[in-house]
Amino acid sequence: MSLLSKFATVGGATLVSRIFGFAREMLMASALGVGPVADAFNLAFRFPNLFRRLFAEGAFNSAFIPLFARSLEEEGEEGARRFASEVFSTLFTVLSAVTVLAMVFMPFLVKTIIAPGLAVCVDDPSAGGAAISCAERYDITIAFSRIMFPYLACMSMLAMVSGILNAFRRFFAAAAAPTLLNFILIGVIGYALKTGADKQTIGFLMSWGVLAAGIAQLAMVVVAMRLAGFGVALKRPRWTKALKRLLVLAGPAALIGGITQINLFVGQAIASFKPGAVSILQYADRPYQLPLGMVGVAIGVVLLPELARALKAGHLREAQHTQNRSLEFALFLTVPAAVALFLIPEPIIRVIYERGQFEASATVAVAAVLGLYALGLPAFVMIKVFSPGFFAREDTRTPMFATLISAGANIVLSLGLFWLFSERGIALATTIAGWLNAGLLFLGLYRRGLWEVDRALLKRTLLVLLSAAVMGAALVFGLDQLSPWLSSGAGLHRELPALAGLVAAGMVVYFAMAFLTGAADRELVLKVARRGRRRQAAPVSKEAP
Repeated sequence: MSLLSKFATVGGATLVSRIFGFAREMLMASALGVGPVADAFNLAFRFPNLFRRLFAEGAFNSAFIPLFARSLEEEGEEGARRFASEVFSTLFTVLSAVTVLAMVFMPFLVKTIIAPGLAVCVDDPSAGGAAISCAERYDITIAFSRIMFPYLACMSMLAMVSGILNAFRRFFAAAAAPTLLNFILIGVIGYALKTGADKQTIGFLMSWGVLAAGIAQLAMVVVAMRLAGFGVALKRPRWTKALKRLLVLAGPAALIGGITQINLFVGQAIASFKPGAVSILQYADRPYQLPLGMVGVAIGVVLLPELARALKAGHLREAQHTQNRSLEFALFLTVPAAVALFLIPEPIIRVIYERGQFEASATVAVAAVLGLYALGLPAFVMIKVFSPGFFAREDTRTPMFATLISAGANIVLSLGLFWLFSERGIALATTIAGWLNAGLLFLGLYRRGLWEVDRALLKRTLLVLLSAAVMGAALVFGLDQLSPWLSSGAGLHRELPALAGLVAAGMVVYFAMAFLTGAADRELVLKVARRGRRRQAAPVSKEAP
């Protein structure tokens, strides 16, 4: 299977998950809108979801896969099974203890880490008796957090099992597992809307749905692991040299790989000081997570094993080629996505969310945040490309410092800009921090001679920027021509086809420019197309007499 095919396998599964994630967010926006219950759910979910993104989407694998692969090669499958069982037993014990402690001390966690703004919240006397008080917001955030916190343990163990599957080049099950979360929450919200449940009841049902989804996802990858002929056993935890090495690598790797989610978590904690701001950030996060997840996660999961194998075999030229083509692939898809999300965020948000409890004023606020997030999209994907260059060499110290610097910058900028621009200031701070982190990682690789930029990458990057600029001009022109169909109140029957036509036209312009100018590797595309035709024709030829 080629590198591009592996990206497509993981990216395709992730794309399906993100599409259903859209459906989930659309239902949630319609049911809860921008308000205290939506804020409470998003605040409570962000904490365990942060660890899902840190571990399940490649960061844990960054430390686990090289050590597991080495154990598999040097000690055989029995040695690899012993190492995996040691990790699983320790992980299970630690996570069980952390979960119990978190459930007990959740009021403290909410007040100091998850939502510090609720601790200083003051009720608005003009809001009337129907409004949810600050005390109620605080209480339901604690309740939601307690219900959902065990999801963290499920996702952490899922990450380890996913690492085993990825080491055996079984990428699909781990990439497809997050879809279960969306399926279950879509069902829960649909049931709640059908029965006419109030907003707080919907929030509680969704919280239990998250927990059920965590258990289902873990079960899915465990079954896939067993089908792959591998298994782990729960034993008494033991402190071993291999386990110590894993922990030394895993901590920084989780920090580095999850910088995007850490920045978002910090942003939401600061946003808790303004009612509604948390929900605005969350709703804006979903559209830009689609390209980030499809491209970034695929690269993060696939690139590390490929680099590790090339370096272990001493194929340095192959490693350099893999890095350059991965960055090329990332820019080819994320630059036009960033341009589109920056130029036309309002009609996108209107079509996705504006119905039910989600009002036109919320569309404007969410669109402004999405446009600022979009500017950082290429940087966040580039982080996924640059990080494996360090991880494959078992170097987590250098990128950890880069991540700490950018995280510190994000906190400082978020605190300063929030009081000037509200939630838009947090989005801008997140974007600036993302570019700072990507820049520091690239400089670290380049100065140590671990990344040689080839001429093909430079040429295609410039051509991608040119193609995206032409596409952007076409989008601005199309937005002006279709404004009566895309304005608030036009109706979904007009907005949806108009937006679909605008996006389709932008894609046609971009890909046409990319192929005409050479921004896309035409030979590679034709090679993949020919390979696909040969695969389709193969069964027919075998059945011929």
